[in-house]
Amino acid sequence: MTMNCPICKKEVTTGDPEFPFCSERCRIIDLGAWASEKYVITGPVEAETRDDEEP
Repeated sequence: MTMNCPICKKEVTTGDPEFPFCSERCRIIDLGAWASEKYVITGPVEAETRDDEEP
């Protein structure tokens, strides 16, 4: 199976040692993006209750 590196878009196969990245460089760039909070995981979406509903 192949996919593209999320950083540089170079094709990578599942057997590559740096998978899903193509290289250590791309892996470090991605780690830096997480560390600088460029990427964020949002919290769960809470359902809004209507005024006529009881919580």
